[in-house]
Amino acid sequence: MKKFFYSLVLTISLGMSSTTISAATNVNPKPELTTEQKIQFEKITRRVEEIRKMDKSSLSQVEQKALRNELKEMKAQAKQIKGGVYLSVGAIIIIILLLILIL
Repeated sequence: MKKFFYSLVLTISLGMSSTTISAATNVNPKPELTTEQKIQFEKITRRVEEIRKMDKSSLSQVEQKALRNELKEMKAQAKQIKGGVYLSVGAIIIIILLLILIL
């Protein structure tokens, strides 16, 4: 049983290292943004800087919550503009385990 556990840990660690290395070497250039997307992205960054410089201690809880929601929406818009797919470490581990089980 110990031997099985050690071999499982070794297999998982080798699998994770090989996917990390291959993901780093296969970098695809992102498509260029259109002028409308650039303008929208600049608006978002300016608004975020305004919010950062703002004195938030004088705001009520409702205003702070509205500000947080606005920041979340702007973050989602910025991700949509920039594009890309992001996987968490947990998702990568689950995918690798599923691939091991299937193969």
